[in-house]
Amino acid sequence: MPAFVAMQQGLDVAESQIQQTVSIYMLTVGLGQLIAGPLADKFGRKPIATAGILLFTLGAILAVFSPNWVGIMVARALQGLGACATFVAAFAIVRDSFGHKGAGQMLTYLNGIVCFIPAFAPLLGAWLTVEFGWRSNFIFLSGFAVLGLLLTLMLFKETKPKSTIYEGHLLDFRRFFPMLKSTEFMFNSALTMIGMAAMLVFVTTTPGWIMNELNGTVSTFTFWFTINAIISIVVSFIAPHFIKRNSRGALFTGLSLFIIGALLMLGLQHIRHPGAIMIPMYIASIGFAFTLGAAAGKALSGFPKQAGTASALIGVMQMSGAGVLAFSSQQLLLDAPVQLALHLLIAAPFLLILTSKLKEKVHHNST
Repeated sequence: MPAFVAMQQGLDVAESQIQQTVSIYMLTVGLGQLIAGPLADKFGRKPIATAGILLFTLGAILAVFSPNWVGIMVARALQGLGACATFVAAFAIVRDSFGHKGAGQMLTYLNGIVCFIPAFAPLLGAWLTVEFGWRSNFIFLSGFAVLGLLLTLMLFKETKPKSTIYEGHLLDFRRFFPMLKSTEFMFNSALTMIGMAAMLVFVTTTPGWIMNELNGTVSTFTFWFTINAIISIVVSFIAPHFIKRNSRGALFTGLSLFIIGALLMLGLQHIRHPGAIMIPMYIASIGFAFTLGAAAGKALSGFPKQAGTASALIGVMQMSGAGVLAFSSQQLLLDAPVQLALHLLIAAPFLLILTSKLKEKVHHNST
């Protein structure tokens, strides 16, 4: 995203066209999981992860040499398809390896990385773009993918349980019906969606708000985002211990922090200082670690024999669903603090349900 302006100039296209490179990526990451998930249950986690990394690498290399916007769009679509396969495989591997109770704790570490990356990546992207040009972002991604491929091939041993269920043909989406009928699955996977949507709005709107609306510099942006990245990764290693002891309590804490951050952000929206949006976001970032780990672990807990398929459906909601939510709020043309606060406040009805008589039905506390 820090390379958007340079990409726009280099490819001689409109800003809206460059923004579509994010949309096509999110779309393919989300929808591709409907195929990748069942494939992971049929063929195993390692083949799907390996194929995904290869596709991602191919897309990154294609982007380096693409002479026009169409080539970049094709490259980003390939990257999205590759990323969706690794996303599904990673979540299924955690469920395979750590079981019902341990999955929630370990998924918090995994989701901590998922949240940490978009907080940290713009810092690296800005440096690469300034020092080496916008195509260096894709050179870095291709090298990073090759490293991931080597680690997967050398260190990872297949984890798919022998009891894994795979029924029907690949496009038989009836395999998702058990998840769609599960109140607990839908409640918790919806929480991962609203959390990711808020994170997406944060990373797409806040840099422009700080540097354009508040006349901040790249150094200002880097300073505030670095603090958020540090908070995100530290809390992602603390939250699992709370989730392991009391999953529903951790979820309650996370959703409460969303709402506190949102209300504080709305209260400070007229203060023309980066801290007015970033300090409330720090509070919400702590909430992300508690919410996403507890919610994802609980959503997967009821489907040990269909972990790949269940992970895929979570991924569709978390990626494509988040993209739709973020795109919808963009049409309201709100200032960045208000738009972000709106997304965080979506947690309010979920918090009310979690404290109602339905709490055992939507998030059974089995720890």
